[in-house]
Amino acid sequence: MDVSRQAEAAAIVAAVHAPELGPGSSGRRMGKSLSVRLSGYSFGSVQVDGVTYDHDLIIDRGKIRKRKKGASRKFRGAYGHTPLSAAEDIPWRCRRLVIGTGADGALPVMKDVHEQARRREVDLIIQPTAQAITVLAKTTKDTNAILHLTC
Repeated sequence: MDVSRQAEAAAIVAAVHAPELGPGSSGRRMGKSLSVRLSGYSFGSVQVDGVTYDHDLIIDRGKIRKRKKGASRKFRGAYGHTPLSAAEDIPWRCRRLVIGTGADGALPVMKDVHEQARRREVDLIIQPTAQAITVLAKTTKDTNAILHLTC
């Protein structure tokens, strides 16, 4: 059984906690946690808080938004796939950033993302999406995520 089917069969549920901004806060590493529940991942879709999404997602401090990869499209020729680059709106306000690279782990993560994470002191966890969701299930707080849902 492939990894995405294992994740679906196990109905993985993850709680992703992120800081809530308080008055006068810079938004980094402070506040109480908000949770987002992920379940039912299979190739091309994932359920978050009971809503099914069929596009790449960004989870930023408990809020869900669509990944806008336009800024990275110029690198597609070099990778054969639109990579994740630092030119995108990456949710850096966290201590840990989990990147789900798709069912087969095919999403390239450019070196500039690694460099930005190191400079910002953000731990990167880069794994195929099913395993990334499993990591999110074990993560407590100060974690954001980028989830690629297809290849």
